[in-house]
This record gives sequence, structure tokens and C-alpha cells, in this order.
Amino acid sequence: MLAAKEHEVEWLLDEWLFAWCVLMGKVRAGTGPFARRPDNSAFKQQRLPAWSPSLTPYTVLPVFYFLALVCLLLGVWLFTTVQNTQQLKVDYTDNGECATCFKMREDPNNATMNCDCVINFQVPKAFQGDVFIYYGLINFHQNLRRYMDSRDDAQLVGRKSSLKSPSSYCKPFDYDNKLPIAPCGAVANSMFNDSFKLMYHPPAGNAVTVPLYRKGITWYTDKNVKFRNPSANTTLQQAFQGTAQPFYWQRPVYELDPADPYNNGFINDDLIVWMREAAFPNFKKLYGILNRAESTFSNGLPNGNYSIAISYNFPVKYFQGRKEVVISTVTWFGGQNNFLPIAYLVSGGLIFIAAIVLTMVYVKAGRNGKNMEE
Repeated sequence: MLAAKEHEVEWLLDEWLFAWCVLMGKVRAGTGPFARRPDNSAFKQQRLPAWSPSLTPYTVLPVFYFLALVCLLLGVWLFTTVQNTQQLKVDYTDNGECATCFKMREDPNNATMNCDCVINFQVPKAFQGDVFIYYGLINFHQNLRRYMDSRDDAQLVGRKSSLKSPSSYCKPFDYDNKLPIAPCGAVANSMFNDSFKLMYHPPAGNAVTVPLYRKGITWYTDKNVKFRNPSANTTLQQAFQGTAQPFYWQRPVYELDPADPYNNGFINDDLIVWMREAAFPNFKKLYGILNRAESTFSNGLPNGNYSIAISYNFPVKYFQGRKEVVISTVTWFGGQNNFLPIAYLVSGGLIFIAAIVLTMVYVKAGRNGKNMEE
């Protein structure tokens, strides 16, 4: 005890002597054996007030039951919301008349040949409200790293230097006979190029074409920020002069939409939608939105018989894939996706089971574990 007191007195004397030397100018501040000592403040000396919760059964178990209740309620609510959406998938890969086109697309030499087919299907229940038309691909991996990197964003934003000199990331889809490819890369080269015409066959009368909005299907930032055509005072065709179209495209980028001259080039809606890569191998991308201006479709898509006239161009044999048309409605939560509701329900169930187990342990052990057998 006496030795500790003597050590403390020596420490205080050293502190006082050092401070006096600093004041007298004999020792520079920031030097000496105490130069690295933190300031004597509550923050640096870790003397700030803190709350240390006491984890007892009376505080932990209610939290477990509350979290389980919240997760289960959210899961039920989201599951009910998802069930209010309608979805119909029509696989046309090799069905009906499309089987001939499927075999034709097996040969790469037939890539530029046109092939059309018609698929009939039935809508058993009317789709109320806004209806969205998607095309779906199965077993197409857009999430591969080399595939996702095979693009030139500087070219897609309309920079002339990148238009004539594509990025090395685009190889081997960067040049064709020494002409730069626009747009370059594997993503653009594999663009989905099937087209659809949806027909409604009412019980009485002739078939009616289902009107679709084919523009306004992209994200705002994609359409107005990430994708721009090269600036030029001439026509769009002249702006892309000296470039080549991707290997497996049937027409150049400035002629993607012959019906709408303002929907060509890098700002083509279908191109922009395709260039946003999907995270999973089975995905769907927006093709069009039902135009409800006509009286027949003012309330949505009526039930009955339908057909799809398909311009069959996209081959799927090489990656053992499938193609489909998806008709769906959406809610504030989005389309029909049960992952998040099921995740909440499973999480809530596991938390509730954990709470029951902890409660049984507490009841058996008693307070402070007095009832537990040694």
C-alpha cells in the first residue's frame, strides 16, 4: 500500500515538473515521455455516460414475441397484396406453329431469314386496371461478369470518340471488317429481337388488335441520362456513318423502329430495357403497356380468346432456354413475386419458435437458474 502511494506521488511530481517546464519554455510541447498521452477529457478518457442494458427474460422475451408478430403481420399483408395481382405466362418456344421457327433458328446461317408464327391462348379471368406485357427468358444468364462488362457506356452516352473507337471491354464484338460496331459488346449483340402483335377474339365480331404503348417503358435516368444519340446537325443515319451493326442484328441501330423516327439509335426503348441486365437467369422485361383509351379495353384486358402473332428471331437452342410472353397486373408492391412475403413469414416463424424455446428454458430453469439440475 505504501509503495503504491509513493508511486502516485512520484507520478504527480513528474506531471507538475513537466507542466512547469513547458510554461517556462524549457521543454517544447508535444515532446517527452507523456507526449502521446490523450487529453484529460471525458471523451478521450472514456468517461462518457453510457447505458448498459440488463438482458433479463423480462426484457428479451417480449422483444422476441414482438418481432415475431411484426414479421408475421408483414408477411401476411405482403402475401395478400401479391395474391391480388394476376399473371399469365404463354410459352411459345417450340409450341404450335413456332416449332418450325425454332428449328430454323438452330442454324446460324438462317439468322437473317424472317419467320412468323401464331400462338392461341385463353384468358380465363379478366385483367382489371393497368396491364403490362413482358417477354420472358429462361436460363439466360445476363449476370455473368464478363457479359455485363462487355459494353461501352461512353459510346452509349453519345460520345463521338467512343463511337469510332469502342472500348476494349467490347472484344470480340468491337469491330466488324475494321468498322467499329455501334452499339458494341456482348450485351447489345444478344439483344432480344422478337416482336409481338396481340389480338383479341371477341365472341361476336372480328378480331381486335390489342393496343400497346411501346414507348415510356424505360427508367427515366436511363432514357435521359445514360443513353444519348451522338450529337449531329445531320440525320441519325449520317451520325452513325462509318459504323457497323452488331453481328446478329437484322437492321442497324438507327433503324430499330421504322414507325417512329424519334425512337431510334441509342435511345430506342427496347434497346435500353435490354441493356439493363437481369440479376437472375430467369427474368422478364417490359415490352409494352395496355392502351386503355379504346372502349374495349377501358377496364383492362377482358377474358376470352387471344392470339399472338410473333416475329420469331431470337434463338434459344444454344443455351437450352425458353421464351414466353407474360401478361401481368401490378400493385404498389410490384408484380407477382412471393419471395419477400415468404421471407417475412419464415423469419417470423423462426423468431417465434426461438421465443417459445427460451420461454420453456426460463420456466424450467427458474430465476437465476435455481431449478436447473447440476
